[in-house]
This record gives sequence, structure tokens and C-alpha cells, in this order.
Amino acid sequence: MARRPVAVVAAIVLLAEAVGIVLINWFFGHAVHQQNMSLGGVDSDTMSHTTYAMGGVFGFYLAMCGIVLLLTGVRDRAPGRFGRILLITCAVTHGLLGALTVGLVGWTAFAFMMVVLALIVLVLLMYAPRVPAEPVDAAPSGDGGPPEPAAA
Repeated sequence: MARRPVAVVAAIVLLAEAVGIVLINWFFGHAVHQQNMSLGGVDSDTMSHTTYAMGGVFGFYLAMCGIVLLLTGVRDRAPGRFGRILLITCAVTHGLLGALTVGLVGWTAFAFMMVVLALIVLVLLMYAPRVPAEPVDAAPSGDGGPPEPAAA
């Protein structure tokens, strides 16, 4: 199986995405800080600091998801409960952001988000706990018909 390479590739993609999100939010925060405009009465300093904070928080979240995937690939073991929940929320986040990017950014960004979503879901499915197969009962002894009710 190719579980480990998929987990490592997904980790690299998420870590690169985390760096990209931080840089984009830093750029937007810097651009808003350089402008002396307000949006709905909100000060530009407040908007720039909020953009910096959002970039840091979301970048940290994506980096944590990437670290969980990297540890999963290196150890070749399924993530724990917290790691699994983190990856599920990351998959849901990418699905929602993918739906938003179609209209706001375009189909290329949507395709990227869906590739990341597919990698996360693939890792979750490849490392899913195995359910033991149902034991097969031995052939019934007798004539093979339905069992007779017990006498009372």
C-alpha cells in the first residue's frame, strides 16, 4: 500500500499551504495598514492587526494538521483521536473553502482545494481502523433444514 507517501505528500502540501496563508494575510494586513481608510467605521489599524492574527491562527491550524499527517506518515500508524478530529475538521474546512473559491477566486483555486481535500480524506480512509470480519459459523449438523424449536 502507498499509505506513507500519501500521508507525507499531504503533510508537505498542508505545511506549504500554511506558509502561503500566513504570507497572504501578512501582505493583506500590510496593505490595509498602509491605507488610511475605514470600512464601516472600523479603524485600519484594527483591520490590519485582525488580518495578521487571522493569518497566524489559520496558519498554525494548517501547520498542526500538516504535523499530524507527517507523524502519521513517518510512524505508519493511524492518528489518535485528537489527530483524527483535527484532520476531519481540516477536510471540512477545505470543502467549504473550495465551495467559496469557485465564485471568488476561480476554478484553479477550487481544484487545488479539492486535491488537498482528497489527500486528507484518502489518508483518513487508508489509516481507518480495520473492522474484523464476521466469523463464519460451522455448517449445521443434521439435514440442513431450519432448526427445530426446543421442546418445553
